[in-house]
Amino acid sequence: MTMHLARGLTTLNTKKRKPKKLTEAQLKDYETRWRKHNKDCRRRHIHDFQFEKLEDYIAYCRGQYKSKKNTETVMSTPWHYSGPTRRETPNYPSLNSGFSPCTKKEPMVYTGERRLVGIATLHKSNMVPVFADDEDKTGSKQATEIAQMRRN
Repeated sequence: MTMHLARGLTTLNTKKRKPKKLTEAQLKDYETRWRKHNKDCRRRHIHDFQFEKLEDYIAYCRGQYKSKKNTETVMSTPWHYSGPTRRETPNYPSLNSGFSPCTKKEPMVYTGERRLVGIATLHKSNMVPVFADDEDKTGSKQATEIAQMRRN
């Protein structure tokens, strides 16, 4: 058995349903919720979200409400670019006491006591400097030791 529809049939329901009539109990429930909603909006200082009429609140709850305030303000003022907004803060200069407790660190410079010949890799990315000694002027002895250690 296949799960396909027969030709000409659809799963979409395109009928518009008529809204059901409200009973007296539902009207009373909507009225108490409307008053509670308006009171909560006043408490939270969002007076623009209050509903003046009960019919507007019922339409809002049922998904049929179209806001009148937003469409008027949007259509009357066209959008324009006003540039980036920056906070205006005054410039307070720091106190200049005349002396500096922090001194600049001396840059590290090689003094030349030992002669650096090169850099060898001991294990994976472990870099080791190769220096020339008094008896080995080229540093080849230390380099061969490192190479042998690496292979053993």
